[in-house]
Amino acid sequence: MKKNEVKVGCTYVAKVSDRLVPVRIDSVHSKQGWNATNTKTGKRIHVKSAQRLRHEAKPTGGRKTKAPVAASDIPSKTARAAGEVAKAEQAAAKVGQIVNVATKAAKPAKVTKEVKPKRISALDAAAAVLADADAPMTSKALIETMAARGLWSSPNGKTPHATLYAAILREIKAKGADARFRKVERGQFAAAS
Repeated sequence: MKKNEVKVGCTYVAKVSDRLVPVRIDSVHSKQGWNATNTKTGKRIHVKSAQRLRHEAKPTGGRKTKAPVAASDIPSKTARAAGEVAKAEQAAAKVGQIVNVATKAAKPAKVTKEVKPKRISALDAAAAVLADADAPMTSKALIETMAARGLWSSPNGKTPHATLYAAILREIKAKGADARFRKVERGQFAAAS
């Protein structure tokens, strides 16, 4: 719109916060633009330029109020359900199918998934191997023994022995006297007694 087309007291469709809403122009602003009221929210806004105004809003004639509804005019839940069943049966008959909508088909029983045993960690497997061992072992020997017994195998890691070595050292450092391992000499571990 153009500035000379805007009239005080008229309602226009304006862009406010990325939405088109009806606004009523209340007065001319002292510096620039107009003071307006958002007719949907009742908030006062400042329209700085006529470019925000799209076109004059069509009169709606005020709010329409609905006539009060008697309780007897509202269908009950069972009547509505029966109407829906009848509509569904009519639609099925048009297609040539026989459907009994009133009776629900029994749901199939849920299939319970097989509970897989939790995979043992490398540290737990190493603790089990060292508990049975008579002598201290290196991390490479522990990995080989765990794989031979079927306790744990590397999931395609290139250096599982280095990972196990670091994990054992972390547990010894973090738990101290409560650790499951003890370092006997460089690279060799035994079960803590």
